Amino acid sequence: MGQVTQGLVPEIDACDANGEVLLDVREADEFSWGRAPKSVHIPLYELPARLDEVPPNRPVYVICKVGARSAQAVMWLQRQGIDAVNVRGGLVTWVHEGLPLESDGPRPWLV
Repeated sequence: MGQVTQGLVPEIDACDANGEVLLDVREADEFSWGRAPKSVHIPLYELPARLDEVPPNRPVYVICKVGARSAQAVMWLQRQGIDAVNVRGGLVTWVHEGLPLESDGPRPWLV
């Protein structure tokens, strides 16, 4: 999907994205260890094949671990006509701000 130049990607703070449906573009194991509630999981490399699963008529908040993969996804989604916004700092910032996590195990692992 290419590299992203800092400052060209629209961003939102994690606390402002809390409560919204998020598109999580991390790998499957990362997603199962810990994720924001209501996250939709589409790994970055699967995004072109699964574009029909991304809502076309509302902002899409994209998240990953620290913000690099999600920034790539945002740039690509915007080229497809999707209103996409990167969650600044990813799940590392999400956890640092004390926002909720869920996981497939008894408790979320460190993201």
